[in-house]
Amino acid sequence: MMGADRGQLAVALDLLTDALILTGQHGVYCVSNRNPAAPRLDLQAILEGINGAKSLIQSVMTSMASHPVGTSPKQSSQIPD
Repeated sequence: MMGADRGQLAVALDLLTDALILTGQHGVYCVSNRNPAAPRLDLQAILEGINGAKSLIQSVMTSMASHPVGTSPKQSSQIPD
């Protein structure tokens, strides 16, 4: 329905979401000594990285949604003579 590339990006997004959930669950038990309300600094870095990767995949999927399957933005633009 979405094409192979979009489907693979959707699966990657699901895997990142699963990793985000597992990391968040681990963060409940592994809290910072300085701020018990926040996860440890290493977990914060992991969470930021996963969220950044999810944002990147979402932006690519949004960009791909505006172009038909099999075309790219370069192919769909017209170059004036």
